Amino acid sequence: MATKDEFVIEIEDLVKRFGGQTVLDGINLKIRPGETMVIMGGSGCGKSTLLRHMVGSLHPDEGRVKLFGNVLADMTEAELDETRKQFGILFQSGALFQSLSVGDNVSLILEEHTDLDAAIIDFMVKIKLELVDLREAAHKFPAQISGGMKKRAGLARALALDPKILFYDEPSAGLDPVTSASIDRLIIDLTRKLGVASVVVTHEMDSAFEIADRMAMLHKGRVLMLDDREAFEKLRDWPQDRLGELDEDHMLIRQFLRGDAEGPLTEETDGESSYAADLLGIDNSKLTGGRSIQTTRRVPIPGKSNGFFRRLISGGSRKSRKQGQNKP
Repeated sequence: MATKDEFVIEIEDLVKRFGGQTVLDGINLKIRPGETMVIMGGSGCGKSTLLRHMVGSLHPDEGRVKLFGNVLADMTEAELDETRKQFGILFQSGALFQSLSVGDNVSLILEEHTDLDAAIIDFMVKIKLELVDLREAAHKFPAQISGGMKKRAGLARALALDPKILFYDEPSAGLDPVTSASIDRLIIDLTRKLGVASVVVTHEMDSAFEIADRMAMLHKGRVLMLDDREAFEKLRDWPQDRLGELDEDHMLIRQFLRGDAEGPLTEETDGESSYAADLLGIDNSKLTGGRSIQTTRRVPIPGKSNGFFRRLISGGSRKSRKQGQNKP
């Protein structure tokens, strides 16, 4: 069992910009073996960008990301490929190959990255599918199984190389409550049985509180709160008559956790742009940093437009008028 000072993932002062926009702003996060870390936040807060840094598909503008003690940005492509064999990813859609059966989706990873005999690969495929309760569906194709089964098949594939870390991107998205609960239970069981570190990116609060050991709340590229699940539960259940004791960040987090319609998050959204200015075509760049909507149509010049509707009103299309002119 790893000590509390050992980490499989270490993120230090991570900054990422796209153009002039700072998407991640000084992220610090460490994840231990055998724990489930839930990363949550609203759409556009930087969750997916952070996940892409952890799997090495993006490199920081500042700071660093380490897996198993090694800085990802310093690795060669060959070293990065070897590191990637030590983690698995469950994509939001499952990302199965539609032309391959469930079993073949799992075996493909073993065929590509190991020198095992076909008989041993078949044996391991059955083990991985049994872990996610899908062994009897090995012969079926993705189009023949449900959304929840696709998630489990994707998880079996992520487990193919016995990873030390599992990354989950919105594992319960698009699932009904019962299927979502079964996926949550599967994540918990696999983490305990296999001792892997699980990193779950989600905005589904029921799922987050079910599976998390620790939780991180992101907002506008910053970590507003990083703590045990119990601390988030306490904040979620904070009594209404004591809200004055909370600072703005904790008020915002509480609103997100509870899904309240009113609060700091709503006020921020309401103040981000001027609807009247945008509707009337007034330059609102000082308010939003640029127009939120750019026109894709040419502004018609009175008397000069020959668009379809103007032609229709004035007597039909050019083709119909030409045919009319050719009639005797």
